[in-house]
Amino acid sequence: MASALLSKTTSDWCFNLLRPRYPSLPPPILSHPPTLLLTWRPFRSFFSTKRLSTFLAMDGSKAGPLKELPLGIDATTEEEYASQSRLLQEFTSISSIDKAWIFKSDSGIGSQAMFSISQPNLLANKRKKFILSSHISRGSNNSVNFQWAPFPVEMTGVSVIVPSPSGAKLLVVRNPENESPCQFEIWGRAQVEKEFHIPQSVHGSVYADGWFQGISWNSDETLIAYVAEEPSPSKPTFTGQGYKKGSSTEKDFGNWKGQGDWKEEWGETYAGKRQPALFVININSGEAQAVKGIEKSLSVGQVVWAPPVRVRAPNFESEADEPELKDNSTEDVPVINLTQSISSAFYPRFSPDGKFLSFLSARSSVDSGAHSATDSLHRIDWPIDGLLSSSAKIVDVVPVVMCAEDGSFPGLYWSSFLSNPWLSDGCTMIITSIWGSCQVILSVNVLSGEVIRISPTDSNSSWSVLTLDGNNIVAVSSSPVDVPHINYGYLVDKESKSTAWSWQNVPSPTNECSEKVKSLLSSLQFSIMKIPLRDVSDSVTKGAAKPIEAIFVSSKTKRNDPFDPLIVILHGGPHAVSLSSFSKSLGFLSSIGFNLLLVNYRGSLGFGEEALQSVLGKVGSQDVNDVLVAIDHVIDLGLASPSKLAVLGGSHGGFLTTHLIGQAPDKFVAAVARNPVCNLTLMVGTTDIPDWVYVEAYGSEGKNSFTDAPSAENLTLFQSKSPIAHVSKVKTPTLFLLGAQDLRVPVSTGLQYARALKEKGVPVKVIVFPNDTHAIERPQSDFESFLNIGVWFKKYLS
Repeated sequence: MASALLSKTTSDWCFNLLRPRYPSLPPPILSHPPTLLLTWRPFRSFFSTKRLSTFLAMDGSKAGPLKELPLGIDATTEEEYASQSRLLQEFTSISSIDKAWIFKSDSGIGSQAMFSISQPNLLANKRKKFILSSHISRGSNNSVNFQWAPFPVEMTGVSVIVPSPSGAKLLVVRNPENESPCQFEIWGRAQVEKEFHIPQSVHGSVYADGWFQGISWNSDETLIAYVAEEPSPSKPTFTGQGYKKGSSTEKDFGNWKGQGDWKEEWGETYAGKRQPALFVININSGEAQAVKGIEKSLSVGQVVWAPPVRVRAPNFESEADEPELKDNSTEDVPVINLTQSISSAFYPRFSPDGKFLSFLSARSSVDSGAHSATDSLHRIDWPIDGLLSSSAKIVDVVPVVMCAEDGSFPGLYWSSFLSNPWLSDGCTMIITSIWGSCQVILSVNVLSGEVIRISPTDSNSSWSVLTLDGNNIVAVSSSPVDVPHINYGYLVDKESKSTAWSWQNVPSPTNECSEKVKSLLSSLQFSIMKIPLRDVSDSVTKGAAKPIEAIFVSSKTKRNDPFDPLIVILHGGPHAVSLSSFSKSLGFLSSIGFNLLLVNYRGSLGFGEEALQSVLGKVGSQDVNDVLVAIDHVIDLGLASPSKLAVLGGSHGGFLTTHLIGQAPDKFVAAVARNPVCNLTLMVGTTDIPDWVYVEAYGSEGKNSFTDAPSAENLTLFQSKSPIAHVSKVKTPTLFLLGAQDLRVPVSTGLQYARALKEKGVPVKVIVFPNDTHAIERPQSDFESFLNIGVWFKKYLS
């Protein structure tokens, strides 16, 4: 580094000023006052290898104590941070309705409801879970009344709760945060009746997520099947004398454990978790055992008990009133693959009479290589004699919809099943699915295949079923401008064959939010736009040529300027969807003066399989053009100014964000990218889903050409499809929000792109969350993310 001119020539007056908290401000050489000269060297990691020096002079006679501001905040933005953070906290505190259960009332009149509610706890950086109870009574003229408990009850440390089929018992599972045992509690109506501690030598934490979770009571409520982490494997043990034979999992101060062989995990969501395995616990004895006979290479999830009169559960037998684990329960038992003829099967549900098994399939996704696609619904008639066969006939109930006619059923997407989704006829399921830009409630007759949309068709809000109250439905609805509300639905005429449902809005404590948030949301409006495509090729399929949709959120009244700034919101995936449901973070952005345009480009879920598959092999071009068409559409309608545009996206939405600021460098005033896919060439060797890179770049044929050793030709194509290929043209100030523990889109891809922008002088801000994964969903991280998003856009769009 070049020498600086100092006020004295002796080296005794020279010193280095180290700034560990400010890595972009390297240690300058300082002289003694009154004249202070600093040699300024740009930090290597953001400015390449160029050696630049800047000399600054300060008048020491006027120097005084400086107020130290938090990293990344200057005096001009500090007040904006303060005011926006107060409003964001009010949005963040809004509770979410996660699940619900219905129980028969002791009096036989009405029913009891129990709602699981969660709320971020910013100070603890966790989510608080509550139980809120209500008595449901029905009056004349189909009126319904919910009598709520005065306060919710917090379920501290609870991982999952599962009522028994009769509603007489409640399983409460508390997963350990360290090597302590997993805790099972069996609750009665007024007390904890039994408590069992399952040691780590039996299994680890119980899986409580929506994919592997499978907690199922048997019919007489004495056994519970569930999925938990397999026990920790034995690791090599070393002492002061070297390797110790007979390694074990026990800890001893006289030795230390090696690592042993590395084992593949399930990736991003399950990092650090051991393989899911099937267990059964006897709630009378507390004995828990692994179910044998399942290949070690297979992971188990979504377990349900088969009908008791039709097939005996393996490994167990009943004697007298108490079932016991058989002495030979460690022996292998036959495991039959019932769905060999289909490439995917999940969410199994038996009909109430046990005559058939229904399940969803993602075979369209598996067969094409797309990581999410249109689902299909199937049925297997369960054998009366209990003799199961791998060649069982699979009946297609709801097939994949390739191209939906306008207003017609587009297929099943992201469908979720209740543990008991059946109406009293025993063949009608109530499920939640996606229909265009809305989430809807469907009734599906599993025998006839008839599908009916039963949530209001005249509403653009999104609906989700929470639970069934006999033949009635408890649901939750919301919109971009309405917080979640509980609704109660019933058939208008049960005696006739009418399929019309009536819905009643239920006043509930869960609807509450601050008066300020209510006022701000009441000033907003939204609509779902249908946007025609431009320059559609004759070679595209009919479904891929249909208009796309976008959700437009705006103020009901004009603010000071003729046009409010517009933020274009882009979902990830690409096979995901922006829904017309309430989002606290987007509600916050709408409330501080921004209009929003949530674009569901081709490739989004909810619009038919042809439209979804059309983006494969065309990422970075077709999806980018769809977004530009949507932006031009709202500008042409006079709803946005071309000089006040910003873009925000995460994951594949970040891929589009960084593509857009490169391919349309003069279009956007500011941009934000959360864990963006910026370089497919870099990502393919570091992500937990390298096959995704091949399929998105090559199309469905990429599924067959996938390899962990990509060729030079592969890497060249990946580079051409990547935003990094256009980085030299970017001018837009960009905020990057990155999760350091992201396995899906490793942090290196975002940092590489940010460094490239910084090198060419584009304003860049980078925030890395050290303990967050791809979603950046820990409460504090999510809060800081959207606070910085709000301040960043205010800075450049105001």
